[in-house]
Amino acid sequence: MGFAKRVKTPSKSVIKRIVATVCVIAALWLIACVGIYDVMRRPPERFAGVMAKIPGPVAFIVLPFESLWLRARAGTLNVGDRAPDFTLTKLDKSAQVQLSALTAQGRPVVLVFGSYT
Repeated sequence: MGFAKRVKTPSKSVIKRIVATVCVIAALWLIACVGIYDVMRRPPERFAGVMAKIPGPVAFIVLPFESLWLRARAGTLNVGDRAPDFTLTKLDKSAQVQLSALTAQGRPVVLVFGSYT
């Protein structure tokens, strides 16, 4: 009754191939993460151009897309910091408005970012 099954252990060459394959996959994943992170830090047009060429599910399932995005677009402002100075053209293109000119008047300025499309 005591038949013991002999378990066949993989050879050293098979183990080496498995380890090499895992290392290559990990290196490719890391390179892809660094590449996407770098593209995320570029202007939106550049980022959109690259993302248009990547199959959607691949970027969101295989890569830590949300974590990379939050780090790449975090910026350097903290709550309570003053807004950086900038200049914008009025909608009717009659003049430009600079933030520092508005805040110099001593009145509060509300910045609303959104889309009017």
